[in-house]
Amino acid sequence: MKIIFLSSRQGKSLTLTLNAWAKVALSLCVLGVPLGAGLVIGVKSDRGDASLRAALAAVQVELDLQHEELQLGVVNADKKIAAYSQKLAEIQARMVRMDALGERITDIAGLDKGEFNFSHTPAIGGPLERDVGAGKVPAGVDSIVTETAGLRMAEPEVSKVISLDLQDLFAELEARMDNREQQLDLLRVMIVDRDLKRENTISGRPIAKGWMSSRYGRRTDPFNGRKAWHLGVDFAGKEGSDVLAVASGIVTRSEPYKGYGRLVEIDHGEGYVTRYGHNKSNLIKVGDLVKKGQVIAKMGSTGRSTGPHVHFEVYKNGRNVDPASYIRRTVR
Repeated sequence: MKIIFLSSRQGKSLTLTLNAWAKVALSLCVLGVPLGAGLVIGVKSDRGDASLRAALAAVQVELDLQHEELQLGVVNADKKIAAYSQKLAEIQARMVRMDALGERITDIAGLDKGEFNFSHTPAIGGPLERDVGAGKVPAGVDSIVTETAGLRMAEPEVSKVISLDLQDLFAELEARMDNREQQLDLLRVMIVDRDLKRENTISGRPIAKGWMSSRYGRRTDPFNGRKAWHLGVDFAGKEGSDVLAVASGIVTRSEPYKGYGRLVEIDHGEGYVTRYGHNKSNLIKVGDLVKKGQVIAKMGSTGRSTGPHVHFEVYKNGRNVDPASYIRRTVR
């Protein structure tokens, strides 16, 4: 292979003869440079595409993670809302039952509904803090008012306000329940006091069946026909019928006693004592605690008696008094 070089200035020429190895070297130089440049450019291009693909893949992974977190947040929010709804329903059901119980107790007790009104929210009130504090508004209130007036709140602020609203709602319900419980407690105390008063107050007749056969005061003695003072009232009836305690108390006597025959004596406290005479049999003993209306004996005709009846006496501070006013007494 020959290569001829021509010179335009001197008009001469130069001829080079290349052997096989020279031909190979020249071919490598001519063809190798473009191929090498292309290879370098291709390698750099592949590296750039790989970096871009890696960045896109990282962004996609981050988006997927955020999507999962968003879905998880939605699920958690739904669970919280369901839990709040269930708790609210339970509280409302308790309040309905409590109101119904309060109304029922009020009706049974015969109390004034104006004093214990379970069907309405209790009256409350008072000036605002900013009114008392010369127009000062607590920190943070301005921003909440401004945002709720029309500005778009960020998601954390919305969640915070919703949480505050739920807390306020449950706080209000809890306060209402506390009020109901206080009313019920007061009502319970009043009923207990009234029951104790009713139990300890002497009232009513000492028999379940029968009629008054002799009143308190001066009368003709049935045995000698003379005028004599009758210390109690007599209730006649069928022999063996029930004799009842007219109030709660402690039995201080249960035995035959002088002209009373078989006698029961009960101390009711506060200076009051009652006696039940001429019994066929006594059903209680000394020291027993009896309740109002309890059967304490069976009607009989023991002692100085003309037939089955109960001789009933009332003592106040050791003095014998007319039982009539206590028999007619109504305890409210």
